[in-house]
Amino acid sequence: MPHVLLVEDDPTIGQALESSLRLHGHDVTWVTTGAAALAGHPAVDLVLLDLGLPDLDGVDLCRRLRAVLPHAVLVILTARQDEMDVVVGLEAGADDYLTKPVRLGELLARVSAHLRRGPVGLPGQPAIAVGALRVDPAGRRVSVAGQEIPLRAKEFDLLARLAAEPGVAVSRDTLMTEVWDAHWYGSTKTLDVHIAALRRKLAVNPQTPEISTVRGHGYRLERPRQ
Repeated sequence: MPHVLLVEDDPTIGQALESSLRLHGHDVTWVTTGAAALAGHPAVDLVLLDLGLPDLDGVDLCRRLRAVLPHAVLVILTARQDEMDVVVGLEAGADDYLTKPVRLGELLARVSAHLRRGPVGLPGQPAIAVGALRVDPAGRRVSVAGQEIPLRAKEFDLLARLAAEPGVAVSRDTLMTEVWDAHWYGSTKTLDVHIAALRRKLAVNPQTPEISTVRGHGYRLERPRQ
């Protein structure tokens, strides 16, 4: 049974979410403060994190939860609808976001989508080389010119998908279907933020192939120039 850590200080929202998640087959731990969220929940599969908590800054808590729960899916709940606030939350380590007031059907669909597509290695699949970039699906490792680049789970999955067809423009729909879920429901802004994070992390080595934006379509991992 998937274990969801719900971090929400509003009792009305918290009770409704806890009840709905339990009815849909999830084990739920509901806490109302950032301190309680950090108190130790090692078996968590997914975190639903309200950014507007009374004791800790939500973005800082997001970063700390990402550090202590590196393999959990982290979804932020926020009343802040400004685009920059959403981007900051995703860059702090979240995998996805939902804006309040939360539509229950969307939340349950997104939780199910994330839990269906947890990160897994692919035993026996050969490493992919694109110029100086090497992507190892079995070991879930990425390196450029021998220098390993640490990536989060969805960042790795996204890069591996692009590297599987270098030079080919991959559509947004294809990336959302294959990296997130075939039944994805809601915004795809998380794709753009993950691409931006990938570019930033890979830019530490100038030999990294470029990830280009194909306007109106998607993204392309460029083949190295000869």
